[in-house]
Amino acid sequence: MAFGRSSRKGPPPVEPVTLKILVAGGFGVGKTTLVGAVSEIRPLRTEENLTEAGRPVDDLHGVESKSTTTVAMDFGRITLREDLVLYLFGTPGQDRFWFLWDELAQGALGAVVLADTRRLEDSFAAIDYFERRGIPFAVAVNRFEGTGTYPAETVRAALDLDAGVPLLMCDARARESVKEVLVAVVQHAMTFTDPEPETTLAPVSP
Repeated sequence: MAFGRSSRKGPPPVEPVTLKILVAGGFGVGKTTLVGAVSEIRPLRTEENLTEAGRPVDDLHGVESKSTTTVAMDFGRITLREDLVLYLFGTPGQDRFWFLWDELAQGALGAVVLADTRRLEDSFAAIDYFERRGIPFAVAVNRFEGTGTYPAETVRAALDLDAGVPLLMCDARARESVKEVLVAVVQHAMTFTDPEPETTLAPVSP
């Protein structure tokens, strides 16, 4: 009888499905924070210091302490489960960097529109962008300290969101809170693009 190493092999490694998710929203709404909070790798950031030249076009109302801005993108990665990996691309918030959006949006499964109740109007452009291009998205209201809370129905009405668009409250600094938002986006996108999502990808749980 041979006592060598067992010839039994375990199951083959799972080749994960990789999905691209955009993180959009107005200037200073917390996109860089969100990507950094949930990324399992050191996030790639393209932040530059705000300058006096940018003050006439960068509205700092409500984010007066902000000293940097994303000029290209933020990038991070999170494994939701063994067979599902999300690549996160945070978009720049200012209008002058919008020429980058079309490139970042190529191949995206869906998007998160991060909103601040103090400046909800800053979310309109991102919402309109994804609606016009047929990219499924969810809206996540970032709960900043010291700001009032509003019922989801009030926020939905203020943003004029369709009934089918997921709306969640979140803390962009908290990994589990952000993860819930990403799961909601994936689930919505799967339903949006495939009426029978189980045929391509099993349902995602938080």
